[in-house]
Amino acid sequence: MTSDPIRLGVAGLGRGFVLTLPSLLADRRVELVACAAPRKESRQAFLGQFGGRAYPSIEELASDPDVEAVYIATPHQMHREHTAVLAAGGKHLLIEKPLAISIADATAIVEMAERAGVIVITGPSHSFDQPVQMARELIEAGQFGQVRMIHSLNYTDFLYRPRRPEELVTEQGGGVVFSQAVHQVDVVRLLMGGTALSVSAATGAWDPARPTEGAYAALVQFDGGRFANLVYSGYAHYDSDVLQDDIGELGFPKDMTAYGGARRALAAVSTPGEEAALKSGRTFGAVDTPPLAPGSEHFGPVIVSCDRADLRLTPKGIEIWGDDRREFVATPASPSPRAEVFGALHDAIRIGRIPAQTGRWGRASLEICHAILESARTGERTGLRHQN
Repeated sequence: MTSDPIRLGVAGLGRGFVLTLPSLLADRRVELVACAAPRKESRQAFLGQFGGRAYPSIEELASDPDVEAVYIATPHQMHREHTAVLAAGGKHLLIEKPLAISIADATAIVEMAERAGVIVITGPSHSFDQPVQMARELIEAGQFGQVRMIHSLNYTDFLYRPRRPEELVTEQGGGVVFSQAVHQVDVVRLLMGGTALSVSAATGAWDPARPTEGAYAALVQFDGGRFANLVYSGYAHYDSDVLQDDIGELGFPKDMTAYGGARRALAAVSTPGEEAALKSGRTFGAVDTPPLAPGSEHFGPVIVSCDRADLRLTPKGIEIWGDDRREFVATPASPSPRAEVFGALHDAIRIGRIPAQTGRWGRASLEICHAILESARTGERTGLRHQN
């Protein structure tokens, strides 16, 4: 029946799964029935909380006939291998952003899924956030004219949160471009519409102890002379959540007295192994399930300039600065911050309503991330070839 929940398995019980779990628990359109994870402790914790089945291998999860779809929450570099196994098992896929690290792997994921006839949704990403979805609806209604320019910025402590060694190596998907730029790219592409044509960018890698990109600025040019400016810093000084009603990225009110906490925690470890252990202490089974956030998630301030209005996205709704008046449209209540992700998964499988964020969408966003790195390396504008 179209109202039946999607019987969902999960591959990987790390930090990504932990952050998504509150929304999973709150959403009746999905039901967690199985997992695959290498750590026995994580599997036991899953069985204790959800029952179902817990497998040590992806192959066993792919062979479970009760699993309709799998949320791939494993590290970026594993997505291609895991897609091959799960798509061959006929499982629809929700794949954590970024879709992959290399364009070749992303293309392989797209092609494997299409051959197997399974749906791929890339996410969760901030393009599913309620304010972003509302802004898209307002734009598509046509009253503001065409989108001409978008400005998106975000200043966080991303680079100083606990990391595994490979998360500080760009070639292995580390740094802020693959993990963070993809959010901004997704948001901008959804709101702008049309086709991205080229990227001009600069990146910053300013801390020898964290030898990967910690900041970038990128100008993305779209068809029709339209463009978007993306700015991000993960170096843990200014916190742009002060511009978002003091609401953090995950929808919780921000405790500004905790400023500098990431750097202080990192200063307490002395080896990469200790840092990796600190990160593993934040995975499923090692921490309690976070509470459900009271508000919408966001990825920093976004201003959309249209022919007849500027729209500012906030965690609480959309500020509309029109030709002759201002107004505020509140974000409607939602069962959870990531409800749109699971609604999209449910509708895609049950009624064939496919969202924008498909596998091909994920590849297009990944290409822009690569273009940021390439343009920064060469000092030249980088053209795009995989935007459809």
